[in-house]
Amino acid sequence: MSEENSSCMPELPGNFSTIFGQTDVAEWEAILTIVTLTFIILVTIIGNVLVILSVFTYKPLRIVQNFFIVSLAVADLTVAILVMPLNVMLSILGRWVFGIHICKMWLTSDVLCCTASILNLCAIALDRFWAITDPINYAQKRTLKRVLLMIGGVWVLSLLISSPPLIGWNDWPEPEEFQRVQECKLTERQGYVIYSSLGSFFIPLFIMTIVYVEIFIATKRRLRERAQASKINAICKNQSALINNKEVQPDRESVSSETNHNEHPEIAANGKTKERKHKKTKKKRKDDNTDNNTYLKPILVHEDSLTDNPETSSISQRRNSNPCTSDNQKITISESTTVSNSPQSKSSHPNKVQLTESTVTIKKPGIVYQFIEEKQRISLSKERRAARTLGIIMGVFVVCWLPFFLMYVTIPFCPSCCPSKRLINFITWLGYINSVLNPIIYTIFNLDFRRAFRKLLGMRP
Repeated sequence: MSEENSSCMPELPGNFSTIFGQTDVAEWEAILTIVTLTFIILVTIIGNVLVILSVFTYKPLRIVQNFFIVSLAVADLTVAILVMPLNVMLSILGRWVFGIHICKMWLTSDVLCCTASILNLCAIALDRFWAITDPINYAQKRTLKRVLLMIGGVWVLSLLISSPPLIGWNDWPEPEEFQRVQECKLTERQGYVIYSSLGSFFIPLFIMTIVYVEIFIATKRRLRERAQASKINAICKNQSALINNKEVQPDRESVSSETNHNEHPEIAANGKTKERKHKKTKKKRKDDNTDNNTYLKPILVHEDSLTDNPETSSISQRRNSNPCTSDNQKITISESTTVSNSPQSKSSHPNKVQLTESTVTIKKPGIVYQFIEEKQRISLSKERRAARTLGIIMGVFVVCWLPFFLMYVTIPFCPSCCPSKRLINFITWLGYINSVLNPIIYTIFNLDFRRAFRKLLGMRP
């Protein structure tokens, strides 16, 4: 809204005489403001530079989806370099002293870089949503070309949102008037305010909210599936152990019969006949168990490209339809048969034979199950961390930017709403702080980024 239609009287610049000249605040407040805001700028620059270097120099982070994070870091870095320093001067002096043309470019850069930062957060949320809900198909679609096209779309859309004031959709004063008021602020044209606020914040906020809720639901569902798979795997292993115990018992009887045969030669012929019948019955029972077993297949949670562990998917696809009695059971039978064909070994070392069979029939079937469960646990742990990090990023994003956009939308439609310069500066810098916090969040919640940061800073891993 133009100045002549506003009921708010413009605040006059302060008359404080400081080492910085005539300022809008007292000298102590000016020094404190400069120190605080300069520290914020330096942290933003260092943090986002570290993020960019980490992705390109640390091999575990050199994956295609992390280019979204690089794009976000570039947007936050441009906010720190192009936008924040001039805002510090405006906050201290209370007036714009760099001319109207620099004012226009500064305001355009402000909208462009902040919008790009927000839209990159939205793109990261969508990428993770697709990776979790459609992992197999999206792993094939998530190519470098596709990611770069999405990043390019983010920056083109940001330019389309920030550029209309440069071509006339604004209420900026003429150069002569501007020289008098020395006020550099975003346009208050109601149409543009609605257009830019929807594209820069409210539509991305809506998309990110829906996406995060879907990610949360999908992660909960996968956790339930993994819990169910673990229960079925435990049942399968217990059933395998019971079957193996039944198979070991006849072996003991066989050993006993052979011992008795050696001690009582007069019943050797009858013993041999019974032993052959027993072996045939035992072999038939094993074959029946192998062919007619009807255990349930455990539900295997597929890995997705987000966790970069495709091995579990390959294993789950190679599994037979009957996991409790597939290759593991066959290994057990062949091992047991091999040992049982050595009666002399059994008779001389019966305990050793039992231990060997126990190891073969109980330990080996659990190896693959333990491997799959471990890979599932790692995958879902990474998904939980990714979803938690995304939720924290989104929560910080809302806390930082919602006050600004509420103020930005309210003022043009509320002539009596006249926030003070200090309140405007505080709310504006609250939005800028979002660019400071993004790399900090990655550092805290992502182990690979922590390692890369330590490596770049020369710290011990």
